[in-house]
Amino acid sequence: MKLRKMGLIKDAFTRLYPDKDFSYNSKVKYSAKFNDYNANVKYTADSLNFNLSRKWKSVSKEIQIGLIQSLLNRIFKTKVKTTNIDLYNIFIKRVHYIIEKTESHPILEDSFNRVNEKYFHGLIEKPNLKFGKDSSTKLGSYEYGSDTVIISTKLLDYIMYHEILHKKHKFKNSGNRSYHHTKEFRKKEKEFEDPEIEKKLELFLAKHKIRSIFRLPKII
Repeated sequence: MKLRKMGLIKDAFTRLYPDKDFSYNSKVKYSAKFNDYNANVKYTADSLNFNLSRKWKSVSKEIQIGLIQSLLNRIFKTKVKTTNIDLYNIFIKRVHYIIEKTESHPILEDSFNRVNEKYFHGLIEKPNLKFGKDSSTKLGSYEYGSDTVIISTKLLDYIMYHEILHKKHKFKNSGNRSYHHTKEFRKKEKEFEDPEIEKKLELFLAKHKIRSIFRLPKII
């Protein structure tokens, strides 16, 4: 059955909270302002407005329901698990296979190739690669929805290694939280060839007054 926009939200809500009445003014808006497969929700006591990347428009309604339910879990601070949320998480973990790879840079490509060969046996598919803006809060990030590593030139190979680990190991879910820096991730992170890298990072952070090196990967 084809669901209307308000019907999509109501259906997601009632599947997530079958014992609750749905009494919200609600709408879904697909916007070109978002990065691929990103989304957010704006809400009040009586309204729920979901803003989704246009990329979601062609995705299965069952997966979109999982996305909306994930956001509902966040705003209502619940940890309800559903088949739709499982479908959504599977989709996000695998979407990089269908993302068009159009962005790159020779310097970043050289770094990716070095790290891929040394630590991943050359098995990681090259993501989109681009330089980020100068920032006092991060040096690198990985976006699941667009399969993009955004990176600074500072400490380039280590940052590349860290972000590729996100692409390889994805994330784990517990309740309504996603865990990106798991024990397995931290263990692999320590396999970087420079044993002094953490000290170098601490000195770099202190010198440049940066609060954190990496931003959590984007999921929704």
